[in-house]
Amino acid sequence: MEGNPQRILISGENARYLTTILRCRCGHTLEIFDGKGHSISATIVSLSKKEVVAEVTGVSPANTESPLNLVLIQGVLKGEKMDFVIQKTTELGIREIIPAITERSQLKETKKTARWQKIAQDAARQCGRSSVPSLHEPLLFHDLFSAYAPCSASAERREGLLFWEEGGMALRDLRAKLGECVSMIVAVGPEGGFTEGEARLAESRGFTIASLGKRTLRSETAAISATAIIQFLFGDLGQGH
Repeated sequence: MEGNPQRILISGENARYLTTILRCRCGHTLEIFDGKGHSISATIVSLSKKEVVAEVTGVSPANTESPLNLVLIQGVLKGEKMDFVIQKTTELGIREIIPAITERSQLKETKKTARWQKIAQDAARQCGRSSVPSLHEPLLFHDLFSAYAPCSASAERREGLLFWEEGGMALRDLRAKLGECVSMIVAVGPEGGFTEGEARLAESRGFTIASLGKRTLRSETAAISATAIIQFLFGDLGQGH
């Protein structure tokens, strides 16, 4: 998306989406999110399959983001499973996604970061988010804690949860323990989950070990379920407009 303060030029896939999927025409009004927290109202003045030109009629702060600053550490998954997690957690309001290489990760390296960022961008556009989640380069699990450990000494207290199928605190008890929380890091393992050593390492760095219940969930199911429940408990899921 390009343009000056008065007009916006939309090209490439976004133009094709507007003309062939949404079947927009001249005179139609668009609500455009700039990925930086603003909503731009614009009216289409010309269009083709390759580009759409819209005239800006107003700019205002967008209010589609969760008040919870939620970061997902996701053990790297094979194939489309990782794509699915990125897409769905973006829809649920994740702010950052950090792919982690763990002891049980079947993939030890990947060059899919640009692809994953594109998936996050498309998912953010589809669900009307005003910001696109940050997609980080994969990191070794043991190297994560210098930058992504929970903390309480700063102005914004940050809690950490690591989901482990071997047991931990039930999510229904989290609200009572954590109270009002505005920043949280959630860690979900790859296929096979985290090892006990990884769980204990995270615990020693301030993470709370948590459980999603008695049944063993697939990693992608666990990531999406945990994100949804946490957004319900501490964010804006279920609150309506």
